Amino acid sequence: MKACIRDSAATVTAVCIAVVLVLAACGASTEGEPGATDGPRIGLLLPDVTTPRWETQDRPLLEEEIEEACADCAVEHANAKGDVALQQEQMDSMITKGVDAIVLVAVDARSLGPAVTEAREAGIPVIAYDRLSDGPISGYVSFDGEEVGRLQGRALLTAMGDKVPGAEIVMMNGDPSDPNTKSFEDGALSVLDGQVKIGKAYDTLQWRRETAHMNMSGAIAALGVEAIDGVYAANDGLAAGSISALKANKVDPLPPVTGQDAELSALRRIVAGEQYMTVFKPFGPEAAAGGAMAVAAARGESLARVAKDRVPTRGGDPVAAVLLTPVSVTADNIEDTVVKDGLHTVRQICTPRLRADCERAGLT
Repeated sequence: MKACIRDSAATVTAVCIAVVLVLAACGASTEGEPGATDGPRIGLLLPDVTTPRWETQDRPLLEEEIEEACADCAVEHANAKGDVALQQEQMDSMITKGVDAIVLVAVDARSLGPAVTEAREAGIPVIAYDRLSDGPISGYVSFDGEEVGRLQGRALLTAMGDKVPGAEIVMMNGDPSDPNTKSFEDGALSVLDGQVKIGKAYDTLQWRRETAHMNMSGAIAALGVEAIDGVYAANDGLAAGSISALKANKVDPLPPVTGQDAELSALRRIVAGEQYMTVFKPFGPEAAAGGAMAVAAARGESLARVAKDRVPTRGGDPVAAVLLTPVSVTADNIEDTVVKDGLHTVRQICTPRLRADCERAGLT
């Protein structure tokens, strides 16, 4: 550890203990401390625990991909739990420890820019995973955000049927500090403009479903129960919050609601007819690309070997990138998408309560 190179053994011990304590306070794993491996060390910084995918899908898949590509690599993980200041501290810790690369899912892209700059100045490449971050990142892995929004917009128009044009919808957008939010919204609006009236539109800080519930309750009070023909919800958590508010206000039948991330609870709502669709972004290919890019960066290799695309960064030069294609999922194609890909099994989706609904959807 670079921070521990000192003239005396006593100082070395004191400094190392201090770094371990800082990491514990920041929620970082201390696995892979110096002495545990002589190979590259890769920091993995995730944004929150609100969205299940980060800890249940992305983290284990990334760790598996990195281990497979680099047996002597060590992954040091931390989750910011939605706290920008905490993630900045976690970045500082990784820089102080002198990790060889950082995979970053930024809580707030703009706020993390200075920390990315500090990492670059320390010779540590930063791979922006799923979300672009400000600052001089070295690579980027994600899905085409505007295509996600287009898929959601098209599905919503299809579900509203003969109410289009002229249907009135509520837009439940994501966190404005997440660059993906604007991409999703822009993609959706490119399809919806001229086809629907947007009765209410909300930004949802930290993608919290309880905030979506509150906002949807406000939209119902302002527009009236009968006026809402559809709901654009940017992800499955916001869909869940919106649907719970609609049900609490006795809206029946429920209007079509979009989503994203193919969460298990969302697939169950789709089968039950409560949510119309979600967007499946296969986590395996994203983690494979992110892991390969992280290992290459940690070894000092060219990222062009694993990333054929290039994208403009937020205020910087174009960087190596992998952009993947999202998939629209409705009750009609669950088996051919998320089940076939191995994300969830039919048994997981089709609880006893949903048996009849699953049979109607051809899930047996």
